Amino acid sequence: MAIPESQLETWSHQGAIIKSRDAYASVKRILLATDTPYATKSFEVFLQGSYGNDTNIWADSDVDIVIRLDSIMRSDLSKLSPDEQRAYNAAYPDATYRFSEFKLGVVAQLKEEFDNSNVDVGNKSVKIKGTTNRMSSDVVVCFQYRRYKRFLAIDNQEYVPGIIFPAGSGIEIINYPKLHSERCTAKHKNTDKYFKPTVRILKNMRGWMVENALLEEESAPSYFIEGLLYNAPDDRFGHTYEDTICNCVNWLLEADWSTFVCPNRQFFLFGNRTEQWQESKGRKFLDALVKMWKDW
Repeated sequence: MAIPESQLETWSHQGAIIKSRDAYASVKRILLATDTPYATKSFEVFLQGSYGNDTNIWADSDVDIVIRLDSIMRSDLSKLSPDEQRAYNAAYPDATYRFSEFKLGVVAQLKEEFDNSNVDVGNKSVKIKGTTNRMSSDVVVCFQYRRYKRFLAIDNQEYVPGIIFPAGSGIEIINYPKLHSERCTAKHKNTDKYFKPTVRILKNMRGWMVENALLEEESAPSYFIEGLLYNAPDDRFGHTYEDTICNCVNWLLEADWSTFVCPNRQFFLFGNRTEQWQESKGRKFLDALVKMWKDW
């Protein structure tokens, strides 16, 4: 028995908008203060994740915020010719300011403003506890990453912009949150605005499956659910949510997952990198979703 359209409609709704907006504004204001230890450096603060992509649901508790240092960068020059690499190295000498110094300054700023007891420094992010008036936040402290396509001079270059940050145990995470957001928004427009609410439906279905022991918690992160749905063709979306779910899932069941890409299109969706999903977990998620749909 299919899940009724009325239930899918309820699950399609966006979660806390005002509280998440206020939390972001509060943290951003503190990070951009003119008296911070890093105020003279070049950096940018922006949203990422479900709140940045408008795919947040009521169960989402943390607002994901990025502070990206642009005064230094790491670059992938593997696609450049030897002459281009020499030109790049001449144009960008080694930086004297260190990322570790920047992160210490960000943490000190957050602890001073939010109180030391409300700030927890983890491997991947700095967590700020919420209050009755402010949602919890995860602040990712990172620096600029560039995947180069061409470099002839500073005013004649082409690269894919991303972020990079250490995540403990010698692991570094590379991601492209702005590209992810731009391409998910393009997908949303190309599917007559069905993509983002359908992501929210699948996230709510995941929550139901976890609560009813059909799926292990943390086995299907939101980022990967969004990526899985991103690979479904645009013409599988539309008309009703019931049609959209059925058409997308049926296509996914028969598709070649080895070709699936993350929405940023810089990585394959499945693999062994930190930024990738294990295909076995993706299959379990889809199988559980089918069972939930049939048994409803």
